[in-house]
Amino acid sequence: MKTAITEMFGIEHPIIQGGMHYVGFAEMAAAVSNAGGLGVITALTQKTPADLANEIARCRDMTDKPIGVNVTFLPTVNTPDYPGYIKAIIEGGVKVVETAGNNPAQVLPVLKDAGVKVIHKCTAVRHALKAQSIGCDAVSVDGFECGGHPGEDDIPNMILLPRAADELEIPFVSSGGQADGRSLVASLAMGASGMNMGTRFIATKEAPVHQNVKDAIVAASELDTRLVMRPLRNTERVLTNAAVERLLEKERALGADLKFEDIIEEVAGVYPRIMKEGEMDAGAWSCGMVAGLIHDIPTCKELIDRIMKEAEDIISNRLAGMLSGKVPA
Repeated sequence: MKTAITEMFGIEHPIIQGGMHYVGFAEMAAAVSNAGGLGVITALTQKTPADLANEIARCRDMTDKPIGVNVTFLPTVNTPDYPGYIKAIIEGGVKVVETAGNNPAQVLPVLKDAGVKVIHKCTAVRHALKAQSIGCDAVSVDGFECGGHPGEDDIPNMILLPRAADELEIPFVSSGGQADGRSLVASLAMGASGMNMGTRFIATKEAPVHQNVKDAIVAASELDTRLVMRPLRNTERVLTNAAVERLLEKERALGADLKFEDIIEEVAGVYPRIMKEGEMDAGAWSCGMVAGLIHDIPTCKELIDRIMKEAEDIISNRLAGMLSGKVPA
């Protein structure tokens, strides 16, 4: 299947693995890229630019296919060494960068000069248009269903994707609620050139996370995510657990007086304990509503091959059959 995204990034299938904290290691990215998608290393999971350079090198030892790196620009007290991370990306020969968070304009000139394609994560059409105007090559349009930060507009992909298609001139991929061939075909129908999957890739054999995390996603339904930090306008969709329910109770009790410091125990520094140690009640961790569509833990190749087979069957048989007058089963 050829789309604007497969051609831009030099990949076989229009499927991207999103950047995920303490998930986007070399093993994850290599497995997705070897399966024909675009695997993505998460830069800020690596503590220093030197660590990122080593992670890129490790990934290069595992695959000769295109890989990407996610760089999230966060408003933090201790600003990461962003120039150092960008230098490691360029020197590592990476040709695709997924940016997220704040406006990536500061890094675009050096990335462009190095021939790197930039895809920026957006939760609103106005953000996508801004990314287009500053020179991003593509955008990832994240619907309200997505795990992590869905923005503050609460627009689901059935509306957001066609709106993006109406407004954008650059290619975009869907993100949020993406899990299978149906997701891909629906996204293509609404104007996307591919899809970005996060939660679905955590529940794979190669994902370098504790088995408890994978089992929790498989066991969850679409009703098991919660929105936290809404009063702080830093909304995050997470899988519910004891810590999350405790956090929500604090939000209800404190109301307008809530400060980040009040919930720091439930949200700060919890990812290593959850993803590495499998302490499922350690705190809040990003998970999409798509958990309700995830019922197994395949290899990345099995997953991507299945998605593409399903998509081809839907397009070639079910949809084409409707046009030829056949009533679908």
